[in-house]
Amino acid sequence: MTVKPDPAPLLIACALGIEHLALRSGGNGGADGPVTVLRTGMGPRAAERSVTRALGDPAFAHAAVLATGFCAGLAPGMHPGDLVVAEETRDPRGTTPCEGTDLLVKELVRVLPGRTVHTGPLTGSDHVIRGQERSELLATGAIAVDMESAATLLSAVRTGPRPVAAVRVVVDAPEHELVRIGTLRGGISAFRVLRAVLPVFFEWHRSLLLPRR
Repeated sequence: MTVKPDPAPLLIACALGIEHLALRSGGNGGADGPVTVLRTGMGPRAAERSVTRALGDPAFAHAAVLATGFCAGLAPGMHPGDLVVAEETRDPRGTTPCEGTDLLVKELVRVLPGRTVHTGPLTGSDHVIRGQERSELLATGAIAVDMESAATLLSAVRTGPRPVAAVRVVVDAPEHELVRIGTLRGGISAFRVLRAVLPVFFEWHRSLLLPRR
């Protein structure tokens, strides 16, 4: 009798308590293999420490890592509630390619019809971006910015080869600048959008477990 190996775990990393609550309340029904939602704390240093520590556990030696939560959109025409699928993440230390971008986009469109999904580079920052800085980052080719994704994915691949990805929900955009996390114009709830994307993360993880051709 052939014994199948246990599926590799999925580590979903976010920074804020409200993001963690959204992801935890979405449940893990439909997941193939163990799923851990890790709250890293805010900022790149906190993300690096938390992810490195978590992946140091032998149980996570081959875990896939997905960074998620809220972000600031950089391109004109982006709105709160839009979704960003990173083709790569960037910060001053380097660039990390993401895996399974096309599948993530396809599943987001299916699960959340009517939501706009943007793809492109997701850049990292160690502070909240405002005003002119937004235009400067857009000029580099990035479409969105947050403080943890780049550090999360870079830390993940430095601990060993593994699939990584980043999916973010826009809460702050050029024409819709965020005043505080609870202010989402047009009545859009980023919390509900983030909770609704969990099945997409599970499908991405499931696709990684399929035999390679």
